Formats: sequence, C-alpha cells, structure tokens
Amino acid sequence: MKKKYQNAFFIFGIAVLVVMVTQLDFAQVLDGLRRAGYWFGAVVALWLFLYMFNTSAWYIIIASTGCSNRGEPLRRPKEVGFWWLYKITVSGFALNYTTPCGLMGGEPYRIMALAPRIGTERASASVILYAMTHIFSHLWFWLLSCLLYVATQPMNIAMGIMLAIVAALCGVAIWFFIKGYKKGIAVRCMNILSHFPGLKRRVGGFIERHSEQLATIDSQIAALHNQNPRAFVSAVLLELVCRVTSALEIYFVLLVIMPHANFLQCVLILAFTSLFANMLFFMPLQLGGREGGFLMSAKGLALTANAGILIALIVRIRELIWTAIGLLLIKFDKKRS
Repeated sequence: MKKKYQNAFFIFGIAVLVVMVTQLDFAQVLDGLRRAGYWFGAVVALWLFLYMFNTSAWYIIIASTGCSNRGEPLRRPKEVGFWWLYKITVSGFALNYTTPCGLMGGEPYRIMALAPRIGTERASASVILYAMTHIFSHLWFWLLSCLLYVATQPMNIAMGIMLAIVAALCGVAIWFFIKGYKKGIAVRCMNILSHFPGLKRRVGGFIERHSEQLATIDSQIAALHNQNPRAFVSAVLLELVCRVTSALEIYFVLLVIMPHANFLQCVLILAFTSLFANMLFFMPLQLGGREGGFLMSAKGLALTANAGILIALIVRIRELIWTAIGLLLIKFDKKRS
C-alpha cells in the first residue's frame, strides 16, 4: 500500500479515536477497572485469540479464491503470511470501529493492503467474501439465539412476537446471502446503487468501465460456495464459533459481581446487544447503541442495571484499546511477511 494512503487511514482513525476517548467519564472508567480487577486483563487478552478465528476464516477464503476446480485442495497462499494477515485483520476492524457505516473504512484498507500481493481482483473478491461471511455468521448467531431463548428463558406474548420477527428477518437475510454466494454480489450491488438519486450516472460509468473486473470478482465469490463448499462451511463455522466464544468477555465481567454467572445468558446478552448495536451501524464504535443494548438485555434477563452498566463500560474500554492497537499496527506494514 502506498505510504500516503496508509498515513491517511492512520491519521483519520487516530483523530476519531481521540474524540471517542475524550467522551469517557474517567472517574467511572477507573472505578470500573478497579471493580473488574484481573478479569479486565482476561477480557483484553481474549481478543488476541478471537482475532485468530477471524484471520483463519479470511485466510481460508483467500486460499479458496486461488482454486479453480471443484474439490481442489486448499493450499497455503504463498503471497500471504498468517501473522501479516492477522495484523491486517486487527487494523481492518479498528478502522471499521472508527468509521461511520463500518465497512467504509476497514474493507478498502484490506483491499489496498492485500492487492499488491495477490492482485486487485482476487483481493477484492476475498475481502467482499469475508465481509459477507462475517455478516452471514451474525445472522445465524441471531437466529440460533432466538431458539436458545425459547429453550431456556420464560416467554410471554410480546417476547414471542419480537423473536418471531427477528427470526423471520434473519431467515430472509440468510436466503439473500446464499443467493449472493451462488451467483456473486458485486454486479448486483452496483446495479442497486445505480438506482440511487445522484449516483446513477457515476455508478453506471463505473460498471461500464469495469464490467470485466466485476464479472471476475463475482465468479470468484460464487466459486467459494459452488466449487469449495468445505472452505465455505469452514469459514462460516469459524466466524460463528468466534461469535459464541466472544460471549466469554461478558461472562468474565459478570463473574466480578455474580460468582454463579450463566454462560448461556451471556450468549443471549451478546446476541441482543449486537443486534441492537448493528441497527445503529452508521455510528462510529456504535456509540450509545451498544451501551443501551447491554442495559436492555440485562434487564430482559432479570439482571441488575449495575451489571449492564459494568459490562458496557468494560467492553467499551476493551474496544478502545484494541482499536488503538489496530491503528498503531497500520504504521508497521512491511512489503513481505
């Protein structure tokens, strides 16, 4: 990646991060850290391993885009080292956290970092595929969490209606994503954008100039599902396991105030909070949405408001720390791993 683009990503991310940090109540932060004690260290360290799940899923996708025949075994992509990709993964998520609308920051950075190694079309296909897989796993996580709630929690009519709506929307979205996996999604998304006021001429010209490249990207996207189903399932399962495992950070925090915390409740808290926060995708770091989600999910599971506040605070601090780490890693890019 050219140094000027690398610096632009870094400066923008740091500027937004500084603004976010200044919004913290430092007395509340210190009190929360004091209460969490060594469990806060466990929360931060947990993400060292969770990002390995994310990196492994993307690594499999990159390898699959290099296979041309059905059943061809995946080979280690020689151009891409796992730990270099781990660094790009962490930095990409950091940029997503600090960018309004999320994917507008991290995904372009990933493509620009990866393109010199495997080519622009293959890099674009792998990044789009990974973003699709990341969202696809969320949809399955929310759908399965609805079933988990029905199986483990007391129900009422209002909750039943809400769960039915969420499950139905997730089902429709899963169907849409499977269609995208089978036929590609790049051209389809460009065609959708071309119908927005003010974008028709610009997007239409882009499609005309890059029709061949978009078709190639779509063929590589379709190849993951159609030609490498094992790679497709592996990537989705890695992301889904990552979602479930990330509930451990909520579990660690609850152990501070509830020695008999229930991990299944933590999964439900994470599912509800992430669903609510993703509805506010246009806000950097989903400010306010995540905190509100933790409070409402804690109340819905008969936990105290203090538990929801402490979880939200510790998770927010962890996000800021890993965002800072990811942004700093942007400055340590090398041409070869």
